[in-house]
Amino acid sequence: MVFAVLVAAIAFILSAAAGMGGSLVIVPAMVLLFGARHGIVLSALLLACNNVAKVAVYWKTIPFGKSLWILSLTMAGAFVGSSLLIKASERVAYVGVVIAVVLGLVLERKSWKPIDQTLSPVLAFFAGATSGFTGTSGPLKGMAIRSLRLDRMHFVGAASLVSLGGDMTKAIVFSRGELLDMTAWHIVLASLPFMPLASLMGRQINRQIGERAYAVLFWTVMAGYTVRLAWLW
Repeated sequence: MVFAVLVAAIAFILSAAAGMGGSLVIVPAMVLLFGARHGIVLSALLLACNNVAKVAVYWKTIPFGKSLWILSLTMAGAFVGSSLLIKASERVAYVGVVIAVVLGLVLERKSWKPIDQTLSPVLAFFAGATSGFTGTSGPLKGMAIRSLRLDRMHFVGAASLVSLGGDMTKAIVFSRGELLDMTAWHIVLASLPFMPLASLMGRQINRQIGERAYAVLFWTVMAGYTVRLAWLW
């Protein structure tokens, strides 16, 4: 439990600083500790709770109007993906992660620049679906939000809102599917005190670094998603 809480705290800081990336750290750790399906479920619950703190911290820079449709499609995808995970075996869950590898690598190699907004609804839905089934959307969510062409703070605000919607959807579906055991709730309760502090620390990091440094941080997170999934493959 101590290791799980420490990993969660690191993930919370990274997520608040870059706007996303928490699942990059927390999902593989929880999968290692608790297996694929329960690790994904626990990660979703932890990230959902933490995203409440992130949204509160970035409230003034959330572009609600621009990001509403991405939020809606991500939540729809998360509902589909998490519903499928409830019925899936452990082996199928691992296969789902492998499929996310291929999709993430292909799209990442093709889309280093902001993509056309006509494709972003598809990316938003599949970001939610892959997140619901594999625990991480890889670079898909970041690519969809980047299509809005927001400045740094508004990008992080939009990412926080979209992440909250997707992770809350997953947590609700998993809870109704009775996949959240007492261990999961104990870890979440132990992690709660770190969430507001980590969100404030992440925002402070975001404010202090320059545009170039933030770009490096963002693409490091994106590359990390790709490398991690490629390693699983």
